[in-house]
Amino acid sequence: MADESIDDAWADALEDSGDTEEAKEEKKEEPTNGATAAEFDELDEGEKISSGSKNLDFLLDIPLQVTVELGRNSMIIDKMLQLTQGSVIELEKAAGEPVEIFVNNKLLGKGEVIVVNDRFGVRVTEIISQADRIKNMS
Repeated sequence: MADESIDDAWADALEDSGDTEEAKEEKKEEPTNGATAAEFDELDEGEKISSGSKNLDFLLDIPLQVTVELGRNSMIIDKMLQLTQGSVIELEKAAGEPVEIFVNNKLLGKGEVIVVNDRFGVRVTEIISQADRIKNMS
């Protein structure tokens, strides 16, 4: 009952102010505080493509961290403290098994270790699908 009287009071107040539903809609469309509505020119197809390539060029300069994981192993602190120069840490992966390639800590694909001019490198042998990359992002 109290809700009905409040609704009636609002209806009376709106009628007194002269604001009808049409007037309220017009006020929503009109900018307030002396502001004017922004107007934009329509872009044709050629302008869309050129602005998109500028944005892509900007993204091409972003540095990424590439990591190759040769293998993993876990050990207790006591074993780690016993490591000395020349100690061998056995990894979970077998020799010749593909290594994982990560970009910004996200799996990109797999590859094989190679030697180029006395430096290690990785030949990319597999890139995971775009759907799998998106799943791994979360």
